[in-house]
Amino acid sequence: MRLLILGGTEFVGRAVADAALAREWQVTVFHRGRHEPPAGVRVLHGDRTAPDGLAALTGSVDSTNNTDNALEWDVVVDTWSGAPSVVRDAARLLAGRAGRYAYVSSRSVYAYPTPAGLDENGPLVEGASADADESDYARDKRGGELAAAAAFGDRALLVRAGLILGPWENVGRLPWWLGRIARGGPVLAPGPRDNPLQYIDVRDLAEWTLDAAARGLGGAYNLVSPSGHVTMGGLLEACAEVTGSDAELRWTAPETIIAAGVEPWTQLPIWLPPGEVHDMMHRGDVSKALAAGLRCRPARETVADTWAWLRSIGGEAPQRPDRPRLGLAPDVEADLLNG
Repeated sequence: MRLLILGGTEFVGRAVADAALAREWQVTVFHRGRHEPPAGVRVLHGDRTAPDGLAALTGSVDSTNNTDNALEWDVVVDTWSGAPSVVRDAARLLAGRAGRYAYVSSRSVYAYPTPAGLDENGPLVEGASADADESDYARDKRGGELAAAAAFGDRALLVRAGLILGPWENVGRLPWWLGRIARGGPVLAPGPRDNPLQYIDVRDLAEWTLDAAARGLGGAYNLVSPSGHVTMGGLLEACAEVTGSDAELRWTAPETIIAAGVEPWTQLPIWLPPGEVHDMMHRGDVSKALAAGLRCRPARETVADTWAWLRSIGGEAPQRPDRPRLGLAPDVEADLLNG
């Protein structure tokens, strides 16, 4: 299989590249050259937001760049999160050069409030367009879906991921918890302890996406673990176990945390108190993806492998420049613990 990844050097794109290389697929990554690509891939450079920035994908550059005049692929994977018009331009260019187009979208494309148990037929955000400039995350992702579908029709696979965790994470959710718990001592643990979580290990996302594209699947799939694959308690206890920490998890009621002005999801990454937003993120219907072969590794494996990766790079996770740093300030945590 010949795979083109638009990106391919960070988090999701890198996991897709690693999974494809392990299958001995021929992998091409198209990126701006800001990060080192995985060993063994073919590299094409370009900035897809710039005029003529997609030229390298046409084979119209010279042979010194290891390109030819007939660049074609069986599968394209696109992880773009900005302006839908950028997906539109790439998908249009590649419609006659690639067999299938897998666009890594998001469950954020569903209209809010998103009730528990919502499947792929739920109502979607309004106002999205394949021709739009960058606006907000939900409409950008939905616009990207529309752009992929417009160019590829039923050859477009729309991967509606939820919370993504695992090695190479550049958002800072699981790395923050691992770092905090590794420091030990009393740790504010947001309750309830049995609060169910729903996420996808980035490597499971990559494997399923490649399998689905190779099988010729199209359309939308919610791609995240079943709700309750792990609980908040199970996740934080796994962090303590794999780090070897003496951390004391002090479970604190959601009402206490909210009353103190602490922001769920950002100051306490991953965590959401029970209610509408939790239902949206952690109680979606994934039966379609499970029937199509989704397999989710144990949470402890995700936690352990993320910790091993963090240690291998010195403990400091990379940070996407377009996302804020996450986590609870030590003084705020201390006030809550001592309150």
